[in-house]
Amino acid sequence: MIKIKNLTATVNDGQQTILNGLSLEVPAGEVHAIMGPNGAGKSTLSYVLTGKDGYDVTDGSVDYLGQDLLAMEPEERASAGLFLSFQYPLEIPGVPTMHFLRTALNAQRKSRGEDIMAAPEFLKKARAIAADLKIKPDMLKRPLNVGFSGGEKKRMEIFQMMMLEPKFIIMDETDSGLDVDALRIVADGVNALRAPDRGMLIITHYQRLLDYIVPDRVHVLSDGKIVASGDADFAKLLEKEGYDKYAA
Repeated sequence: MIKIKNLTATVNDGQQTILNGLSLEVPAGEVHAIMGPNGAGKSTLSYVLTGKDGYDVTDGSVDYLGQDLLAMEPEERASAGLFLSFQYPLEIPGVPTMHFLRTALNAQRKSRGEDIMAAPEFLKKARAIAADLKIKPDMLKRPLNVGFSGGEKKRMEIFQMMMLEPKFIIMDETDSGLDVDALRIVADGVNALRAPDRGMLIITHYQRLLDYIVPDRVHVLSDGKIVASGDADFAKLLEKEGYDKYAA
């Protein structure tokens, strides 16, 4: 579904190389986890894939559903079904949550040649998903993420993800700041979207999230590249032994 080959990326106008020949393939229907020490390039990978400014690709390629992902603008990547759940979701004062989400949803549908979702259908879907995630109705009426706790912001990210139903999901440290109950709720939402035609890439420091979202493969990212891989049990070994043996 997504094939990354020898990806190299820099920041600070080319002064610092963060990704250094990274290769990774995530087939449709699979959930892959990336773990590794601080500064290894995990968040940078998510930013490069979604097209964030300030990250320059100097080598390599990314094939996404047969398309050259790196040649696409960020909004084109989103319309093609790429979704990033941020480690630190932004607050957007003055923009109501529901207005933001319906605008985003219908912009994507329009770009794919689909009919826009009428307000009654949108509201019905939103209320059902919000109930599943234990999001209070008044939260949906507030400006996006404004005044939300860290856990509420993460839950709102999953709400957006479930509303948009993307084809490929990237989750960057979604478990940070979540208590056990919130972690279960978030994981249930993610697991509900597992499907044969959808891929997921979960970036995390800790194995605890992978107790709830069991991955098909686990990879260690160190010094800007994938240095080891294994099955779901590999994450437990990493939690026990740490990353020192994989350091450059």
